[in-house]
Amino acid sequence: MSSHGDATERAKAIRYQTLLGAVIRKRLLLLVRYPVNTLSQLVTIYALFAIVFFGGGAVAGPALADSLDGIIVGFFLFTLAIAAFSGLSWDITREAQWGTLEQLFMSPYGFGRVVATKVVVNVFEGFLWGAVVLVLMLLTTGRTLSFDVLTVVVLGVLTVASAVGVGFVFGGLAILYKRIENAFQLVQFAFIGLIAAPASGVGWLNALPLVQGSRMLQVAMQEGVALWQFPAGDLGLLVGTAVVYAGAGYYLFQRAQRRARRRGVLGHY
Repeated sequence: MSSHGDATERAKAIRYQTLLGAVIRKRLLLLVRYPVNTLSQLVTIYALFAIVFFGGGAVAGPALADSLDGIIVGFFLFTLAIAAFSGLSWDITREAQWGTLEQLFMSPYGFGRVVATKVVVNVFEGFLWGAVVLVLMLLTTGRTLSFDVLTVVVLGVLTVASAVGVGFVFGGLAILYKRIENAFQLVQFAFIGLIAAPASGVGWLNALPLVQGSRMLQVAMQEGVALWQFPAGDLGLLVGTAVVYAGAGYYLFQRAQRRARRRGVLGHY
């Protein structure tokens, strides 16, 4: 029985590796096939930072230097959050445009597992883009920040988990209503506000997406505080918001796709 169970687990692992490899290859193919779109993602975020840095330096002068490290960390987190949030929503929208959304539902892996794998790949890609943007920002400003890989990755993943939950909600809306791209822009502006929110002054703000994680990333990267040096309460709140928002978002996503099936609109665009 034990050997049979081990063989089953190995078979499941191999199947998931196959699915993960397929999702990664498809994503790489899209990035390479549409290089202008790929580079524009990077250029847009860096250009926005350059406007804030050079324009703000001309207007505010030395005052900008006091908050520059926080701005850099904020842009880094914004890059991660946008990749985590919009990746799934855009995937659903494109699959509907291409007429392949129903094929995902017929996948032998199950639609939920396919979507979860896409989310994992999107978050990993977000970290890659975020690292590139972070290096460009540091080179532009001449600043240095603490970057303990374990601390930044763990805090980053837990922080963007709430953005993933929001992404699940909009992914469900994309299944039902298809064309919701304009709503993405509103959420991006909301993310900027949440990342910049003064969480230390207003306690209830910490329970909103990105707020608690943004504050902890600021402390980790500016002051060099390691993951295990944070108070247990802060870590508990971060984990709690990650689980609650990601879980609630996935639940609403499942409800939306079941409703789309009942209405027969999966293949419509």
